[in-house]
Amino acid sequence: MLAQQLLNALVLGSVYALFSMGFTLTFGVLRVINLLYGFYVAAGAFLALVLVRDVGLPLWAAGLSAALATGVIGMVCDTAVLTPLRRAKAPELASLIVTLGGVLLLNSVMFLVFGAEVRRFPVDVLSQAPISLGTLQIGEVQLTIIIVVAIVVTALFLFIERTRLGIAVRALAENPDAASLMGVNVEAMFIGISFIAATLTAIAGILIGLNFNAVDPYMGEPLMLRAFAVIIIGGLGDIRNALVAGLALGFVEVMTAGYLSSNFKDAAGFAVMVVTLWLRPSGLFGHSVVRRA
Repeated sequence: MLAQQLLNALVLGSVYALFSMGFTLTFGVLRVINLLYGFYVAAGAFLALVLVRDVGLPLWAAGLSAALATGVIGMVCDTAVLTPLRRAKAPELASLIVTLGGVLLLNSVMFLVFGAEVRRFPVDVLSQAPISLGTLQIGEVQLTIIIVVAIVVTALFLFIERTRLGIAVRALAENPDAASLMGVNVEAMFIGISFIAATLTAIAGILIGLNFNAVDPYMGEPLMLRAFAVIIIGGLGDIRNALVAGLALGFVEVMTAGYLSSNFKDAAGFAVMVVTLWLRPSGLFGHSVVRRA
């Protein structure tokens, strides 16, 4: 029983971590609180669903195409909405208010296009038969989520730590003015970060849609709330902390639902967030000076 719950926690926490890493990357580099990422979750899941069900693409091709398309959507939306604020050096609260209006508008458009009903992936997309590993039962969907998140997270860390563009991202996170003086194309990097973060968000949306086999226009809103919890628990602006805190939040929710009651799982996660704010305002892994990438 415990092993099964730990597996479920790993699956759920992996999705939380992936989404939160994209959200944190945006905050750490662009220094904005972008609520549009709730919309990107649903956009990625709906695009993948349409490509699988209506176009007939295999799941891997549909997921990759949907994630990249959502990355482009994110790049366009962030440029249109946030670039004027950044050039005006507006405070972080301004980005929160503007993107709140944007997500309300985009969610309404999605509601008009797709309706409010929950859509589901075809039952034959992934096998429903669990794989038995002793007493442990792991479904193909769960295994897919773990593998995809592991690949994407590894690729993201290698990009940040080992490539010239990754070095530019870290420089931009530390000091945009100094990075510009060193030859970094700040505007291009901002657009690139928006693309990467929206793509990560779309992948998380596709995976959560597959995990629960449920896609609806407002499916990103619960993830947005959890992303705030993750970045507060882990510490603002660091994708490593977001990874650990996302996994931890999944563990807390699954264990609460499994051993207490599913009615308390949301409250348990946010109780951890509140206690963290009381005891460690900079986050469990944070520092007085935040490392931003």
